[in-house]
Amino acid sequence: MEKLIYALWRDADTPRAAFNERLLGEVAEAIAPHVRALRINVQDDALPKGSNPVFVVTQPQMEAAVQVWVDTAFPPARAPIEAALAKLSSRVEGWLVAESTPLPNRAHPPGRPTEGFSQVVFIEKPDHLDHETWRRNWQDGHTETAIVTQSNFEYVQNLVVRPVTPGAGPYAAVVEECFPLAAIQDKQLYYDAAGDQSKLEANEKRMLDSCANFIGAKGCDCIPMRQYEMKTLA
Repeated sequence: MEKLIYALWRDADTPRAAFNERLLGEVAEAIAPHVRALRINVQDDALPKGSNPVFVVTQPQMEAAVQVWVDTAFPPARAPIEAALAKLSSRVEGWLVAESTPLPNRAHPPGRPTEGFSQVVFIEKPDHLDHETWRRNWQDGHTETAIVTQSNFEYVQNLVVRPVTPGAGPYAAVVEECFPLAAIQDKQLYYDAAGDQSKLEANEKRMLDSCANFIGAKGCDCIPMRQYEMKTLA
């Protein structure tokens, strides 16, 4: 089994709510017969604005991430999936990834949407690091920090193997983390330091120092979204 992640952009003339409705409705229904599992993350104007990290590198930034688990990433097998996405989106970029889940979601049943919010991060490898050093800094060095300094209840690392669509961005990884909804507006809660300013400052510093070891000066796209589990593995 293989995993694919697609980033989607909407036409500027299409309201976000209409884009999300079609993606979670007719497009998901068209994709579902061709995949083992389907998860969709969308930007949602109903999410409150808060103090959680939000970074924009890609202009314009992607509106949604579609994650699919398939028997094979062979192009003819991908074709109906990508055709369904292209009917909705003005731009589609996709990557084959190797998934690792250091923190499985055991706190909240996956749903439509899942409890809380998901933070989806698209990361490029800094030029000054070779690939294996970058990977070790991220997966071997950063993973524990990401779990112990935050209130995330799910943490998924997707190491990009290769692009599968022409012109796909040069991302080396796509990360998804899920947090309690209140953490989007409560920095202490986000950094697992409720009521403790000193712990907040320590956790935030540890997190930022660790991120600097694998995220370059260019930064990354860090986007609050809602997670929708449309089809699960049997």
